[in-house]
Amino acid sequence: MSRLFWVVMAIIGTGLVLLIINDDGGTILGMDNSNFASTLYLGVWGLVLGAGLLTFRLPVGEVVRNITVWLFIALVLVAGYQYRYELQDIASRLTAGLVPGSPLSVSDGDGIAVMLEKRANGHFEVAGEVNGRDVDFLIDTGATTTVLTSADARRAGIDIASLSFTVPVSTANGATRAARASADEIRIGDISRMRLPLLVAGPGQLDQSLLGMNFLGTLSGFDVRGDRLILRD
Repeated sequence: MSRLFWVVMAIIGTGLVLLIINDDGGTILGMDNSNFASTLYLGVWGLVLGAGLLTFRLPVGEVVRNITVWLFIALVLVAGYQYRYELQDIASRLTAGLVPGSPLSVSDGDGIAVMLEKRANGHFEVAGEVNGRDVDFLIDTGATTTVLTSADARRAGIDIASLSFTVPVSTANGATRAARASADEIRIGDISRMRLPLLVAGPGQLDQSLLGMNFLGTLSGFDVRGDRLILRD
């Protein structure tokens, strides 16, 4: 029975993984997702009944216990797939609470909202992406343009050596010069902007990249509620 249990679990697990991975693909093994899910569902029940039949020689109490276990597993797995989006939202909320700077993206009916929690230093910081690479931003409504540190720009694939640092800027460290560049994509949670102009600070001139108004200004709005900043797209 132990070997049968793990074989069936592997089949069910593989089926659910295929459904989740191909959620937007439309078809799995020549069947559309809904038909595949129905087949998996019926297959689970068939395996449950089959497992019961295979154990008909066992005492009635053990047969009932085995069938009950299979029924419970089947219900949990099917319910997990049906409520996958709600579970993903719960996971995102837990991540946002446990990992500082993690953006929480939610759909508010009219669009996308990304919520950020204020850090212990009193600033709003967020883990974003530039050209698919992780960049930690400080939200700066006083910055006209998004500014990357030279290290973040290099990691995002920007050729630092080809830049001309001729743009005068003021930072917390004083007056310095930056270079004009652009990002193929800047992403904060589920909010993304393509081909966005930005500045790159000279080496050692900026401690942290700044998310400026040329990104924030493209949003439908943003507001602060206590220790939470909400970006609306």
